[in-house]
Amino acid sequence: MGNQSQGAAMPSKVRTCIAFKDQAEEAARFYVSVIPDSVFEGVFRLQPDGPALLVSFTLAGTPYQALNMGRDTIHNEAFSISVMTKDQRETDALWDKLLAGGGAEIECSWLKDRYGIHWQIVPEALPRMFTDDDRAAAGRAFQAMLGMRKIDLAAVEAAFRGVAP
Repeated sequence: MGNQSQGAAMPSKVRTCIAFKDQAEEAARFYVSVIPDSVFEGVFRLQPDGPALLVSFTLAGTPYQALNMGRDTIHNEAFSISVMTKDQRETDALWDKLLAGGGAEIECSWLKDRYGIHWQIVPEALPRMFTDDDRAAAGRAFQAMLGMRKIDLAAVEAAFRGVAP
């Protein structure tokens, strides 16, 4: 990436680019600190001591870049980063970290972080329940999820089994 202040960017033919006004490096470093198995790869600056222009990072194996546009950007739910979690504990931890510092809960496993980026924090059991051959159980699980913000996996599983929470 030329003129990097840290590390060499890992080669990747395709990367999702997230635009920011001026918080690209801060956001990328935050995301790498929150998502396990992530790497801050490098930053391109027009001047050695200047602000970042383009930042490369990988979140759990998925490559991204962040670009400082120098003007306000609009982030909405048309773009979100979805993270599969192994259980309620991981769901809760990731949810809380991403909300810290000014995020907002939305609904159905969605939240908006302090930078305005939308996330879906999805326990891996959820899609399995939603695609189960027992369509009535799948429907109950889906309906239970619709009434939630952060997923309460025990409540969704109870609905799946047809048991009152």
